[in-house]
Amino acid sequence: MRKTSEKLIVIDLEATCWEKSPPPGQESDIIEIGICEISTTNLMVQKADTFLIKPIRSTVSPFCTELTTLTNDLLEKEGMSFGKAIDQIQTKYNPRQSTWASWGDYDRSMLKKSCAEYNVPYPFGKTHLNIKSAAALLLGERERGMLQVLAHLGLTHDGTHHRGLDDALNIAKIWITLCKKIRGL
Repeated sequence: MRKTSEKLIVIDLEATCWEKSPPPGQESDIIEIGICEISTTNLMVQKADTFLIKPIRSTVSPFCTELTTLTNDLLEKEGMSFGKAIDQIQTKYNPRQSTWASWGDYDRSMLKKSCAEYNVPYPFGKTHLNIKSAAALLLGERERGMLQVLAHLGLTHDGTHHRGLDDALNIAKIWITLCKKIRGL
């Protein structure tokens, strides 16, 4: 019998984006990975990080800055390569050994695509939990946005929406709340 994972890793990505179509020659790049680890035993966040990433195939548009607060200057000064961010995540979180989760499927597909394009080993295991779909199923309603589900559960959004770490922690808060309801806590 397979041992149940003692942790769930939640991630949230931010990527370069534009109000309409990307400018010619530019493609969406991951510019932030927010990550946190939840203990499945005590349902508490054990650790959390954000990794800022220098975009290679695009620049941060004014629309993207308005949405995320991230700027080209900030990423140039404090960002790292995508490969280095993945190496640090592997070292600190050992994600291949855990179930990991995100809000929807965009993050999983964007990570796989970026790893393939940059020839970086995919760091996560096969078991991915789409918390957006799971929340809809558990609440008996259609899929909704993260802010709507937080409000439905009587929770507030902490931090800045569309920042990787803040959103990862808010997604974790949704999952923890749902687990506590299921466990009768």
